[in-house]
Amino acid sequence: MPLDTANTSAPEPSRRFSVAPMMDWTDRHCRFFLRLLSSNALLYTEMVTTGALLHGDAERFLRHDEAEHPLALQLGGSVPADLAACAKLAEGAGYDEVNLNVGCPSDRVQNNMIGACLMAHPALVGDCVKAMQDAVQIPVTVKHRIGINGRDSYAQLCDFVGQVRDAGCRSFTVHARIAILEGLSPKENREIPPLRYDVAAQLKTDFPALEIILNGGIKTLAECQEHLQTFDGVMLGREAYHNPYVLAQVDQQLFASQAPVISRSEALARLRPYIAAHLAAGGAMHHVTRHILGLGQGFPGARKFRQLLSVDIHKSNDPLALLDQAGELLQGR
Repeated sequence: MPLDTANTSAPEPSRRFSVAPMMDWTDRHCRFFLRLLSSNALLYTEMVTTGALLHGDAERFLRHDEAEHPLALQLGGSVPADLAACAKLAEGAGYDEVNLNVGCPSDRVQNNMIGACLMAHPALVGDCVKAMQDAVQIPVTVKHRIGINGRDSYAQLCDFVGQVRDAGCRSFTVHARIAILEGLSPKENREIPPLRYDVAAQLKTDFPALEIILNGGIKTLAECQEHLQTFDGVMLGREAYHNPYVLAQVDQQLFASQAPVISRSEALARLRPYIAAHLAAGGAMHHVTRHILGLGQGFPGARKFRQLLSVDIHKSNDPLALLDQAGELLQGR
């Protein structure tokens, strides 16, 4: 892919509001849909490992629609040279940012020195960040936890952030929980360790020059506005996926947009040509519509909407007609 030279001189994307990287969820179809709801939200890919990019189908992993911008690629890895090479691929593919995963607690990634286990190795994370920054002109950022079991003191968190800052990183997205690296599943690690917004807030106080983005447990735009009194940005994860219509007012409430709030019905109408093109290219409708089931919440017919697009879809010989039937349930909503 040719280098998008326009991107190298573009301003940094705003991180005031972002949607978290989520495995199996924030694929390119999901991101295209979420972009219809908010023009300003920064969107992240699923985590992509350096091995997948360097030894797999890089074009498939990097593929995205131009409409998805502003868009960041999240990388998983711990070999500085490999991360630098992948950052160059991200820049060449036109991404607006590259982010290093230092928060995923799964056993599988731990065994490859990826994710939250890297919090025990701040010097290595610093080397990774520096290698990536030396390779590209787009921003390099880090997403991490407030600690891991056995290394969960505030002093150790400051040591981590300080060393990575000294390597050149200026933007940190902080999931305000520790990660338990043994005995908990990734899902449990998003729920069992308590949220400690106070720890993340102290980090912003002690590192005022750094951009600190808060992640973890945020559900409403009212909560976002409250946290933005303390932090430079907020990141929503599961709530943005399961209740995507929360994004519909992000531009108005958090970015002072004067544009009208998009309706559920209009969002689906704008998604229809994308789905039709995906079908024409040989794709299946559920590749896209599995990401929009959360539109069906809180109104009469919502359950039928979800049933049409999650169950009936697999029996239909005319998926676009089924989509239109689902769309009728959104009329006026």
